[in-house]
Amino acid sequence: MKDIVLLFEVHQPLRLSKYFRSRLRELVARGERITPETLERLYFDEELNRRVLERVSRRCYLPANSVLLQQLDYFKNYGKKFKVAFSLSGVFLEQARRWAPEVVESFKALSSTGLVEFLDQTYYHSLACFVSDEELEEQVREHRVLMKDLLGVEPTAVENTEFIYNNRIASLFDRMGFKVVVIEGVERVLGWRSPNYLYKARGSSIRVLMRNYRLSDDIGFRFASRGWSEYPLTAEKYSAWLAATPGDVIVIAVDYETFGEHFPAETGILEFLRWLPGEVLKWEHLRFSTPSEVASTKPVRDEIDVPEDQTISWADIEKDSSAWLGNDMQRDSFHRLRELWHAVRALPSRGWVRVWRLLSTSDHFYYMSTKGGGPGEVHAYFSHYPSAVAAYANYLDVLSDFETRVLEALSTCEKARLRYAWARSVPVGQEFVLYWSDGFPTGVTAGSALELQRALAGLPAQVAHYHLQRGDFASWFELVIGDFEFARRLREVRTGSEDESKE
Repeated sequence: MKDIVLLFEVHQPLRLSKYFRSRLRELVARGERITPETLERLYFDEELNRRVLERVSRRCYLPANSVLLQQLDYFKNYGKKFKVAFSLSGVFLEQARRWAPEVVESFKALSSTGLVEFLDQTYYHSLACFVSDEELEEQVREHRVLMKDLLGVEPTAVENTEFIYNNRIASLFDRMGFKVVVIEGVERVLGWRSPNYLYKARGSSIRVLMRNYRLSDDIGFRFASRGWSEYPLTAEKYSAWLAATPGDVIVIAVDYETFGEHFPAETGILEFLRWLPGEVLKWEHLRFSTPSEVASTKPVRDEIDVPEDQTISWADIEKDSSAWLGNDMQRDSFHRLRELWHAVRALPSRGWVRVWRLLSTSDHFYYMSTKGGGPGEVHAYFSHYPSAVAAYANYLDVLSDFETRVLEALSTCEKARLRYAWARSVPVGQEFVLYWSDGFPTGVTAGSALELQRALAGLPAQVAHYHLQRGDFASWFELVIGDFEFARRLREVRTGSEDESKE
């Protein structure tokens, strides 16, 4: 029996406001206190985001969910059931709860059928995986809490933002307890192999399901293309393709907005969705399954190895990270955002972290892409900016204001400043190099106070004793870290130790 997995991606970003500075001046003139919560209201274009959410709800989410509910109900007593899977970003659900609660109710109705699996992902649909494992894990855990609170589910399947994947990400998801991760079926990773089988990740036990991007893109990109040799695409024709495709499982993953928003109802896309379950189930050797079901029932055929320097995704022709980090504007913006990570985490108010995470949403960087050809057209379609440069300018304007306010907040809270000072990476050339004794380096270098703490915990006590007696620790914490009180205490320890040795 061949399994068909239908996975729908649902996401709407919080788009930035182009006019936040004029609104900010008004608030300052009225004497209002500017808090992280204030900044969130200023930085993001509430009116634009509301309009988009309401429009897509009307065109896609509500009618498509209605179609799925009807078909799930119709086939529930059939010999083979209809099943689907969803991955809903946290920022999408936040907006839906606020401006289209009926959409949330329709997803709850889908969940109640017991025939729909909901995957975990990053809450903010972000580039957290390029910041740190800690940040990625926290955003996925935040999403997990939302899934439990809103839909009453505890996902066992996961995907990273835009199917961004490598072995390190797989290991993290494995440690978090997920059974299976869904990724892109990239040829340079597969080699001679097919995406239509269950695999495991290199270095961990988590199962790997790979999207069949050709069959997925037949729906997601080519469905309404009159120049396509297979136009028009019917449910009957498509199910025949699935039936003829070799393998144990076929993963069809598309943006849910395909159904009614990217392709309007007039193209027949919603009718295609309506008729697809029945056409697939006519084939005796085809059945619908969810990612976790496949991971539990199908044999693992081989191992998938994706080193960190060969990270993949489902975006563009390159299917790597270049959709978000491929040019200087994107890399500069992301570098400046990442530099603030330790700073916002050091501040007592979690509001700073939330604004930072909203700025880490992948869409902001996607809009800055300068690719040409087909990928360039796709980037332009999704962007509300006239150009990549305009997207970069708007993002940098917001980020610069945010950076100034974060640093001001740190300067007024000594405890937060010290937390930041210990966590941040020191400038190149100011790292602490650890030695066994004069002229004998350990080969260990610490780029932050916390790294030094961890490094010393794994080395013999003679290393710490050597540097303490020389006064290296006290000098470094005073001149590089800026923790003058800790430096003073280190000097006292050194003095006391010297006195004891004299006795």
